[in-house]
Amino acid sequence: MPCDILLTTVNAKFVHPSLGLRYLMANLGGLQNRARIEEFTAEIPALDIAEALLSQTPKIIGFGVYIWNIRQITDIASHLKALRPEVTLVLGGPEVSHGGLPQELQGCADYVLTGEADLAFGELCAELLEGRRPRQQPEARVIAAPLPELRSLLSPYAFYTDADLKNRLTYVEASRGCPFGCEFCLSALETQVRNFELAPFLAEMEKLLTRGARRFKFVDRTFNLSEKSWRPILEFFLERIELKPFLHFEIVPDRIPEKLIQLAKQFPAGTLQFEVGIQTFDLQTAVRINRKQDFAKTEETLKRLRTETQIHLHADLIAGLPGETLESFASGFDRLVGLGPQDIQVGILKRLKGAPITRHDDVFEMRYSPLPPYEILSNNLLDFATIQKLKRFAPFWERYANTGLFTRSLTLLFKDRSPFWTFLGYSDWLYAQHGRTHSLSLDGRYDYLYQYLTTVLQVDAALVRATLLDDFNSKTGPNRKLPRFAQVI
Repeated sequence: MPCDILLTTVNAKFVHPSLGLRYLMANLGGLQNRARIEEFTAEIPALDIAEALLSQTPKIIGFGVYIWNIRQITDIASHLKALRPEVTLVLGGPEVSHGGLPQELQGCADYVLTGEADLAFGELCAELLEGRRPRQQPEARVIAAPLPELRSLLSPYAFYTDADLKNRLTYVEASRGCPFGCEFCLSALETQVRNFELAPFLAEMEKLLTRGARRFKFVDRTFNLSEKSWRPILEFFLERIELKPFLHFEIVPDRIPEKLIQLAKQFPAGTLQFEVGIQTFDLQTAVRINRKQDFAKTEETLKRLRTETQIHLHADLIAGLPGETLESFASGFDRLVGLGPQDIQVGILKRLKGAPITRHDDVFEMRYSPLPPYEILSNNLLDFATIQKLKRFAPFWERYANTGLFTRSLTLLFKDRSPFWTFLGYSDWLYAQHGRTHSLSLDGRYDYLYQYLTTVLQVDAALVRATLLDDFNSKTGPNRKLPRFAQVI
């Protein structure tokens, strides 16, 4: 079906819809009935996406460009310009807002909108369709979008379809910006926090709940920054707890007041998830990257959240920060394991475009991949081989520890040992055996762990078998076939 304006992006997974595209659609004004949102996922070939877009004979295509999709969007845009050069391509998003446009996109994009383009995109489309701007440019013209007043933005939430609300996460935001200036993060570029008006926001949440939305992911960088915001939002959902909502928030761990903990205690299991950015427990490293965090307060708060509430805690650490040794990272990892969060995500440092982390490049010999997602390859303290080991450590930890399927087994693995160094040894051994970090079945995970415990660590085979069976039987159905390790007599 023909459509003049297509709003599109490539999402990492189907479950993650684009909130940004919905803001653009909501604020198109009179052009809304000439526009459509078309989302794709990373596994779809670029040429197939180009075909799907061109089948709707658009005049303008607006792309949301992010670190996870810039390579694919470059391919899509190249195909589009080769097939239909008269179509106007407009790019926006963090990957084209800082540090200039990649050379590969210079000949494909007609316009680049930098910054928060909620309103600027609609204004540009109107000018293009009315002939007040040239539709094609010999090279991309960059337009810096003025920072919009949040009260002037129309709500995007009506543009989640009923199918979206049923099958995907519902991304929402009550604020924009972050008051902190951590140098690895793009939020360091804007330390002003702007809040949406609370009453209209909660009215939109009511509409979403009425339509069937249950899984809410708040994209606010610091949800617990102001009691004037977090308290009414949590109380709103608590009053509707019979609907069984799931709420994900990013929180600052050393700034959680007693009132928030007491309110969180009232939420049942499965409703609250806090994403806690630790990033490093090394004070010198934290100071170096302008990260202000009270580690003692952080530990105290996480312990209380873990023992006094039913919140699911997801904690982040970053490997490869300038000046942090492997020994320091290991110490911080073990410290975090001791606090008991259900999930620990080990991220590899990325050189985000525009982030101030690059000021350390020379002193610490920071070498990053030139390709997205621009991860650290080595520095003066961690060589390439070590970084590669850490990159394999992360997905293996996800499959063993974060799944919650190996609780007793990992306790046995870590008994009287450092969790980090022990699991790093297992990760190296597992990669040598399996040859990859993916395609590792549940049975395979049990069998490999049995082999490692009994042959490498020389733990009593009967104890290992009994421990792994306890985990297996408590996490799987009664009719599931036993893994090979359990069939050994």
